[in-house]
Amino acid sequence: MKGKGDGDAKLGEKTPVVPELGRSEEIGIFKDGMRVHPEATADPLDPLNWPRWRKHIILAIVMYLVQRYVSYFMFTFITTVSVPSFPELQEQLGISYSQVNWTVAIPALGLALGPLFWSSLADIYGRRLIFLTGTLIAFAATLGAGGAKEYGGYMAARFFQGFGVSPGATVGMAVIMDLYFDYERGQKLGLWVLALDTGLLVGPIIGGFMDLVSADWIQWLTAIMFGLLLILEFAFMTETLYPRTYMLARMPVKSITGTDIEKLDDRKGDASEVELKRTRKLMALNIRPIPGMRHPKPWDSVIRFVLTFRYPVVVISVLIYVFAWYWWILSIITMIPAAYVQYSPQIQGLLFVGLLLGTLFSEVFASGRLSDYIVAKLAKKNNGVKLPEMRLM
Repeated sequence: MKGKGDGDAKLGEKTPVVPELGRSEEIGIFKDGMRVHPEATADPLDPLNWPRWRKHIILAIVMYLVQRYVSYFMFTFITTVSVPSFPELQEQLGISYSQVNWTVAIPALGLALGPLFWSSLADIYGRRLIFLTGTLIAFAATLGAGGAKEYGGYMAARFFQGFGVSPGATVGMAVIMDLYFDYERGQKLGLWVLALDTGLLVGPIIGGFMDLVSADWIQWLTAIMFGLLLILEFAFMTETLYPRTYMLARMPVKSITGTDIEKLDDRKGDASEVELKRTRKLMALNIRPIPGMRHPKPWDSVIRFVLTFRYPVVVISVLIYVFAWYWWILSIITMIPAAYVQYSPQIQGLLFVGLLLGTLFSEVFASGRLSDYIVAKLAKKNNGVKLPEMRLM
């Protein structure tokens, strides 16, 4: 390499870079003079080397509604879609308004507890199996909610709806980390968060119009959406958990400088000598731990969660977000039927259009690519070193 950002180094060649923080020579991929992470191998089965169309399909499945969102959209959609049918649910189940409010809180509890259960399992058995299992649970629970005739049965079904879609949070983020380099993640995570926010607000809009048929049909529609999601996951969601450390020790590292590192399909290398089954070579329903990796214990995610409380800054930030956003918006959503009782469920659902448009505008213009751009500028001022705190800017 001639200098920072000049020319293309040959595959596997030692690529000297300007020393940073005591580091001397390194091999890797560089963009705009800065090293990108994670390290990409010369393996065609490495998710970082997959074509954009394959990455985008998997990203779409991690989100939902065919072109933009999937499981993370459903993550909050199932929480609020039943809100416009509160009066019908009260009459059907013979419960009070405070009790019907709990039908939103219970799936939210499943959403909160689920990641503690799924996260470590996804690092053991892979992302695909966890998504398929979670979606199957949510699909079955939705059928149960649609057919429930008693309050207890309905609440149990609602909890498992939330528990089943909860992999869309932590495991969904892990999939994005598997597929994209660090400089791309702001945009992709922006779309991922957009799925969360729009699911929360689109739920009451769709639920209001489905209430024209019946309150039960809100759940039947949700079951249809979960069924479609299950088919998409089985057909198109390739395993993305990759034994990177194992493969880096056995294959050359892709080494390049330039501005478009995704145009390097001719530098993949020959991985035929590595017999380890990985990503697209795994069985369609792989129920064994992903080979070539160090696996956590199933309870490690719970331990990591508890250890987080050692860092007050993190805990305070999370609590602010939870109460300022999720609790606030859910409080508004659940009080709409009582505050505007003179309006039909359809009109109540349309009251969320303004919030939806504001969310779309802010996510498109104040997130994603803007975050990537800010991080790149700050890193250049910091001698090419990227810090996690830069995302907070």
